[in-house]
Amino acid sequence: MKISDLQDKTIINITDGSNIGKISDLEIDKEGKIINFYSMTRKFFFKFSSKESVFTIDQVVKIGEDVILVELN
Repeated sequence: MKISDLQDKTIINITDGSNIGKISDLEIDKEGKIINFYSMTRKFFFKFSSKESVFTIDQVVKIGEDVILVELN
């Protein structure tokens, strides 16, 4: 799987069903293993706001065709 494939998937928190956003960046160790995912949630109400979330590979429950399911508390 390519990084660009991961960036197209929506991230959903299975704990509360919230939409976390899409992957904006990855942190990779020296051996090439993914350590952390970074996602950016953008909201457009009366003004633009964004929030960055960070989660580890251990918090990923499933990577599906369209979504990435994570378990965040």
